[in-house]
Amino acid sequence: MKFPKEVNTYCPYCRKHTMHVVKQIKKKARGSAHPMSQANRRFERKLKGYGSFPRPNPKGEGKPTKKVDLRFTCKECGKKHAKTGFRVKKFELV
Repeated sequence: MKFPKEVNTYCPYCRKHTMHVVKQIKKKARGSAHPMSQANRRFERKLKGYGSFPRPNPKGEGKPTKKVDLRFTCKECGKKHAKTGFRVKKFELV
């Protein structure tokens, strides 16, 4: 899918429609789960010992496509905001 690099859309900070610069964010840039979070500590504790995997193992590849993560930067105020992504196999900014 081809998507424009600049798009006129609603800015929640200016509270009006303005031109925005579109940028695609990669998975690594968003960050990962913290290794010392409560959920990860609980999961590691469950993995210790002779027990099996604590939940059903994921089978298959999951969804056929991943959602695109887009960030919109307002040209008037310079603030960034994200919108809910959509599923697409190929994504290109033109």
